[in-house]
Parts: sequence; C-alpha cells; structure tokens
Amino acid sequence: MKIEREYTKVIIDKKGQKQQEDGHPWVYDNEVIQIDGKYENGDIVDVISEKGKYLGSGFINNNSKIMVRIISRNANDIFDDKFFERRLKYAWEYRKTVMQDDIKCCRIIFGEADEFPGLTVDRFNDILVAQVLSLGIEKRKDMIFNLLYKILVEDGQNIAGIYERNDVEIRKLEGLTEYKGYFDLRGVKRPDYTVTEIIENGIKYKVDVENGQKTGFFLDQKYNRLAISKIAKGKNVLDCFTHTGSFALNAAKGGAKHVHAVDISSLAIDMAKENAASNGLDNIISFETTDVFDLLPNIKNNEYDFIILDPPAFTKSRKTIENAKRGYKQINYRAMKALPRGGYLATCSCSHFMDEEKFIKMLKEAAKEANVRLRQIEKRQQAPDHPILLNVNETDYLKFFIFQIV
Repeated sequence: MKIEREYTKVIIDKKGQKQQEDGHPWVYDNEVIQIDGKYENGDIVDVISEKGKYLGSGFINNNSKIMVRIISRNANDIFDDKFFERRLKYAWEYRKTVMQDDIKCCRIIFGEADEFPGLTVDRFNDILVAQVLSLGIEKRKDMIFNLLYKILVEDGQNIAGIYERNDVEIRKLEGLTEYKGYFDLRGVKRPDYTVTEIIENGIKYKVDVENGQKTGFFLDQKYNRLAISKIAKGKNVLDCFTHTGSFALNAAKGGAKHVHAVDISSLAIDMAKENAASNGLDNIISFETTDVFDLLPNIKNNEYDFIILDPPAFTKSRKTIENAKRGYKQINYRAMKALPRGGYLATCSCSHFMDEEKFIKMLKEAAKEANVRLRQIEKRQQAPDHPILLNVNETDYLKFFIFQIV
C-alpha cells in the first residue's frame, strides 16, 4: 500500500531498500533511482522503495555521497520542535542511566546512534562541545541547541554554554564551512573562557575545548583507562600516544612504580604535565616528546613490563586500510618484542574501517613474528555513552585489548 505524504519522495533501488530494511541510517547517491518533488538541500524527504513502500524519512543533501540521512522510520512522525525535544530527552535519560556519577563528563549525543545524524555533543563539566557534520542538523541547530540547553538546565545541570568545534574538513563534503566558537544561546551570555576542568575516574583534567583534539578530550576510553589502572600496580609502564596523559595518569593512580608517557605533540605533553602535577602524580610520571615509531625499536630489554598503545586512527577510509594495518602491526610487534615474558600489553584501534576481525588478525601476525603468545585478559569497547547499533557498523569503532605476553 502506498503512503501519501507531503514530503518529497526519494525512490531507491533494491540494494538500498535492503540496507534500509536492515536498519542502516544512510542512503547513498548511487542507490537513488528518482526524486519526485522539489527540495532544498537539508530538507526532510521520504525514502520510498520502487514499489512505493515507505522506508523512512531523513535529511537530503545532493552535495554528499550520503544523499539521505534517516532520522525516523515512523510514518506518523511530525518533524516539529516537539519531535526533536523528545529525541534529546531520550538521549539525556539514556546517559543518566548508563553513566550515573559520570554524567558531568560524557557524550550526550552520538550521531546516528541517537538518531541525530552528523551531530556530536560532548559534555565537559559546564561546557557542551558540539560538532555538526550534516546540513540537515546545521539548518536546525538553533532549535536543537536551545532545546538541549533547556532540557539540561531544567534537570538541574550547570551549563555555561555550547562551544562549536566545526573546524573539520569533512564538513566540506556537506557543502558546509569550517569554524569554531561559542554558539549564541537565546538569553545566555557567552562564557569568556574555553578551558574547563573535569573529573574522570577520580582524576582531574584541564580540557581545552577550543584547541584540544576533536572536541577537546577523548571520552570513549573512560572505562578502558580504569581497566588498565587495576593491573598497573608495581609496574614500569610505557604509555605511547599519551595525548593529555589519561592512560598514564590512570596507571599512576593505580599504583604503578613508574610511568613514561610519550607523544609527538609538544602541546599535548605540556597539557599532560599540567594534569600530572594537578593530581600530585608528577613524581611518578616522566614525559617525552618523540615519535613512538622511532622510540619503540630502541627500548632496552625488560625496560618496561607494561606497554599501552593508544594510537590515533591510522585510517579514515577503506582505501588506506593496508597502510594502516602495517602501522598497527609495526607498533604492536615492537611492543611485543620489548616486553618480557609475563609482561602486559594494552592495545587498541579507534578506526571502524579496521574492524575487530582485521585487528585480531593483525595481532596474531605480529605475535607470530615476535615469537610470543598472547593471553587475553580483557576485550573491551567504547564507553556506553557512545552506544553501538548492531546493524550500523560505523558506530562500532573502538577495539581495546589487554594481553599478557606468554
């Protein structure tokens, strides 16, 4: 039965229909057969099968290969302020449930996983940091941001402002410009600061929302950091790609004998030093600005008995996956060679293109070449404020393992 609605119809092929029926939130431009009706990029359209079956509604943008981003599969939805307010409340109530005492330091909106395609909102104490990567959200952000602020404040949360980190090149794919700065909330004075303090796992951090990587701080490893702190006691630890020192600080707080934290960015190391000092852990942690790829081959035998590898994403597309695999393999092989029998290795990948199957295969190859065996202690993922939709591989991106070398 065909559904008569007021929205422009985007008719897609059988391949696209299967994707939609499987629950994937994207319609690619090469799946579109025809478009019935007028539209402007950023409008809401209906996605229809060749036989007229309603499959969902979403934001259209013919500047992007992802031509439609689905926001609803309910033909009765009306896309007014109340619709988006309900969605924001769902997201907030979910975080209150799964994060509880960590609610002041978490991801509130995780894009497609919260049915806000192209929108990320992180909370760092009194500052929300938003990143908008879709035109549909960009055209509605005034309404969305003001509603989110209202929901949090009415729930007793202290929110000073929303800072936009839209200084990312990927926005160009949606025909959007790059910029950063505070968003003008209605009736709210802009804060005069961009550095705030958070507490994660009992550790204080300064977060620079203007200049820090991504939105200012990586929240997804929160409980993985806690996991390594539990086995760091009495050990000499090397924290590679330390960024602002989060794994190093958790290891030190967990009772490590000594932690050496390394990063190629001097700005990151400076911030890590400040974080160590503010937590009274600077006597346990030493810092070095260097390239991890240069450092690992020169580690003395048995210098460390616990190595942590938390690299940036080595690939952001399928085209570079083989190069990424070589990079992951090189650092893991070197770490395995450097560790003594009985030593510990924490290793991860934050690229969804390097899926778990590929990552585990790489680890097995590295272990074979290093002539070691890996005893798995823990296999973990991102924190629950970054929820995974089982039918959307892109939401399942973080792989985290702790092994003993045997």
